[in-house]
Amino acid sequence: MDALKTISSECLKPETPKFSVGDTVKVSVNIREGERERIQMFEGTVIAKRGSGIAETFTVRRISYGVGVERVFPLHSPNVKDVQVVRYGKVRRSKLYYLRDRVGKAAKVKEQISK
Repeated sequence: MDALKTISSECLKPETPKFSVGDTVKVSVNIREGERERIQMFEGTVIAKRGSGIAETFTVRRISYGVGVERVFPLHSPNVKDVQVVRYGKVRRSKLYYLRDRVGKAAKVKEQISK
């Protein structure tokens, strides 16, 4: 088990951004279409973080053309180029799955004043 931890610790990205559940983030994802590659931005609210080490993932939710879209990103994936925090949110839960049932202003997360 210790051997797995040492191998996985070598694969971790050294510059992982500091963000938490409730924050609005912009994720730069590398997309491959045939032989071409491009970077696509996905901006939304972080509704969940899970796992640890190399297996850590986070779920981002946004509303696109009136439809809720959620994507799960591995934090240490080579396809996730960058994660930028747009605004810090003030929440009291570790998982914000209740936002799936809310529409409009009720689905907003309050902004944290100082961080």
